[in-house]
Amino acid sequence: MIFNEAQLNTWLGAYLWPMVRISAMLLMMPLFSSRQVPARFRLILMVLVTLLVAPTLPPQPQADVLSHTGFIIMLQQILIGVMMGFILQMVFGALVFGGQVIAYSMGLGFASMVDPTNGVQVPVVAQFYLILATLLFLIFNGHLLSIELIADSFSTMPVAVDGITRNSMLDVVAWGSRLFTGGLLIALPIVGAMLMANMGMGVVMRAAPQLNIFSIGFPITMLLGFSLIWVTLPNVFSVFNELLDEAFQYLMLTLRVTR
Repeated sequence: MIFNEAQLNTWLGAYLWPMVRISAMLLMMPLFSSRQVPARFRLILMVLVTLLVAPTLPPQPQADVLSHTGFIIMLQQILIGVMMGFILQMVFGALVFGGQVIAYSMGLGFASMVDPTNGVQVPVVAQFYLILATLLFLIFNGHLLSIELIADSFSTMPVAVDGITRNSMLDVVAWGSRLFTGGLLIALPIVGAMLMANMGMGVVMRAAPQLNIFSIGFPITMLLGFSLIWVTLPNVFSVFNELLDEAFQYLMLTLRVTR
């Protein structure tokens, strides 16, 4: 059995380029990019998804993998995968941003812990929201929808030299404003209530200066903050669901995937 160089390049490109796009998405998207997920598991998942998806894809471009054209094609696959994972990561970033604003308004900005996903210090309230969001992401089958979406993207945006354009990258940057909008929608009810409570304690301190408001204000603020977090949890779930739906709708529009 004899194989020539053209056949080897065709077989290598048929699996290498799809695996690059799939790997870039899995390394960027929530849940799979967490440091708690072993690297061996992520590698096995990348190879398994590629082996399942590659036989169903359209023919790959006839280009040498090690050539200049092959390098440009690989960069395009990395951009597509990173873009998909980055959009989903911003949805979770909205919860972290909202949790940070709530924690600072409650006086719990000092209570922080390491986020296992990003490896940075975040307030405990933000970590609580992030854990709930991860569970909701799994309940909504977001991980399965992401894999299905990237599998469909090979038909609507096939492996080629052209793919993600400059305008698409600018649209991704513009969509990042949803991170701050979603975070404010999550934190605004609690921040508004905490502002009214602080104004009330300020009036009490002004009316009775001999009262040590700092000794009783901090416990009242924390108790009120925890109560408001419990009451506003349905609002957090609805905002997260809306942001996640908008993210998938944007990805389907960018990748030209129709459902």
